[in-house]
Parts: sequence; C-alpha cells; structure tokens
Amino acid sequence: MKHTPGFLKLVEDAKSRVKEADFREIKKRLDAREKLTIIDVREDNEWARGHLPGAVHFGKGIIERDIEHAFPDKEATLVLYCGGGFRSALAADNLQKMGYTDVISMDGGWRGWTEAGHPVELPGETGAE
Repeated sequence: MKHTPGFLKLVEDAKSRVKEADFREIKKRLDAREKLTIIDVREDNEWARGHLPGAVHFGKGIIERDIEHAFPDKEATLVLYCGGGFRSALAADNLQKMGYTDVISMDGGWRGWTEAGHPVELPGETGAE
C-alpha cells in the first residue's frame, strides 16, 4: 500500500517513542511461553480473515476507549500488531500516553508473520485442539 507523506510522518513520530520488536522476535518469545498479550489493531474485516493464535481484537478505532477495561494492569506486556507495523505503532504510542509501560509494536505485522509461514487462526477456529 502506498502511504501518504502526512501519515508516514505521523508514524515516524510515533515510532520514535515506542518499543518495536520484529515478528520473528515475538514468535521466539511466544514459543518460549513468555507471558505476552497479543492485540490485533486491524480493522474488523482484516481480523475476520485470520489473526495470530490467541490474539485479542481491539481495532485501531476503539483500543484507546476499551483497553483499560480489558487490561487494567498498566505493567502487562502488550504486543500490538497490524498489517505491517504502522497502525500498531500509532496505537502503542497512545497506550503509552495512557500510562501503559510495556507496550510493543510488532514490526512486520500480519504480513511478515504470514509470509514467514507462522501459524494463524482462521474464522471459526478457537485455537483449542
């Protein structure tokens, strides 16, 4: 997708303040069974086509409104992802402004994860086997 200069400037500004981890690093941490909460900030229609196993969905439009109810622990490790790492950086920046201290934007996002062949949950799957 071709992004506009204004959007890219906004993303770069947010990325200057947020912690990022490559999708490969997140996969290693999940495989090591680290306690991470994976949050998908993509749109509803993107989520419905598939998402990371065990992820919860808080679209970019509602995460700031609803996150404190779902995850009141401001020290919990929250890993945010989107399609490639831009929207998740914007959301991570806002969560930090709200007092969350361990927020990570997953660089590479859904695209990197799926292109690497990592597991996903598809519509109708629960993740339990």
